[in-house]
Amino acid sequence: MCDKGRKILHVDLDAFFVSVEQVRNPELWGRPVVVGGEPGARGVVACASYEARAYGIYAGMPLTRAYRLCPHAIFLKGSFPRYRDASARFIAILADFTPQLEPTGLDEAYLDLTGFEPIYGPTSEAALSMKQRIKGEIGVTASIGIGPSKLVAKIASDLAKPDGLVEVAPGEERLFLAPLAIARLPCVGSKTEQLLKRLGVTTVGELADLSAPLLRARLGSMGDALYRYARGIDERGVETPLAAKSISRETTFIGDTLDYPFLKATLRYLSERVGAELRREGKRTRCITLKLRYADFDTITRSRTLKWAINADQAIFDVGVALLGRALWQRRQLVRLIGIGVSSLIGEERQLSLLDSSMECWERLDRVIDRLRHRYGFTAIQRGQTLPLKDAFPTFFELYGCN
Repeated sequence: MCDKGRKILHVDLDAFFVSVEQVRNPELWGRPVVVGGEPGARGVVACASYEARAYGIYAGMPLTRAYRLCPHAIFLKGSFPRYRDASARFIAILADFTPQLEPTGLDEAYLDLTGFEPIYGPTSEAALSMKQRIKGEIGVTASIGIGPSKLVAKIASDLAKPDGLVEVAPGEERLFLAPLAIARLPCVGSKTEQLLKRLGVTTVGELADLSAPLLRARLGSMGDALYRYARGIDERGVETPLAAKSISRETTFIGDTLDYPFLKATLRYLSERVGAELRREGKRTRCITLKLRYADFDTITRSRTLKWAINADQAIFDVGVALLGRALWQRRQLVRLIGIGVSSLIGEERQLSLLDSSMECWERLDRVIDRLRHRYGFTAIQRGQTLPLKDAFPTFFELYGCN
């Protein structure tokens, strides 16, 4: 069981991208607003205001469909630099309350306030102070969940939206979770939800009544996780970011896919992101790891250790795509998530090879591209191998154009 004395908070900014735009332009308040691109574009919704969500619009929906649902909505391309700046101020506010802070995205983070009652009083009062500072200093609202575990705190913050606060007392986890729909639990996607419904399970309480062997037989290792989660058991701690021992980037697709050119293009983009971060940190890597999550949520990693330390985008991608090809050959199943990471990091110094000058050429090219991207935005210059992404998500390159 999780430590009943823990005070874990999950803080989540409400409709973040839209809220930042509303702070810039108060005329957007109270109106259906969609951030992601023009209504006729082929991209997807990045964020929708609560007024737009009332029409059935949600993040990840094609913009064309969002326009059909609410043609009078205001569609904005958005600006990632503005959102990144607001996110930095958000994290700075939270860091004033505790060093035990784990950002999990631009607009959300976990905090551990265990033992801070003598300083702040009841945890709920500290949470209210956070909400007031976020609203006063950034202009956006936040929803906060408090519980003895990350699982309960996250679900509580979801239920608190928008601009609310929900606290679950120690020992009341199962009572809190029991009436909720099973889709509220992590790992329960549409396929898992349908499988559980065939077992007669629609609520978390009904899921908690099933035995561990039954869930394991039907869902494999994910069944063990759901058995614990349904009972409110989550021993994960808040993980404070440390000095980078590894660098990785990953993305979850809107729809599961086996489109190899698309997977390869995505892997190329992620490799360039990782390579840019390596060079920015003045590091090289000797180990590259591919991560795949399949449609059934089974997750694998495949790694390769290199003879020479590298930081060139092409070298990272070459290893990654080789690992991808082998993984898909061994298990040809729809992919839900793809990622690539590097570890075994060392300093930037290296011994030059007298036999292969191509690596030095790639690294010189990368440094030139880095300078251009730093000045004009990451997607201001694009390699041909990522062009399928621009065709699939044209507004992505406008929204996230700056590094």
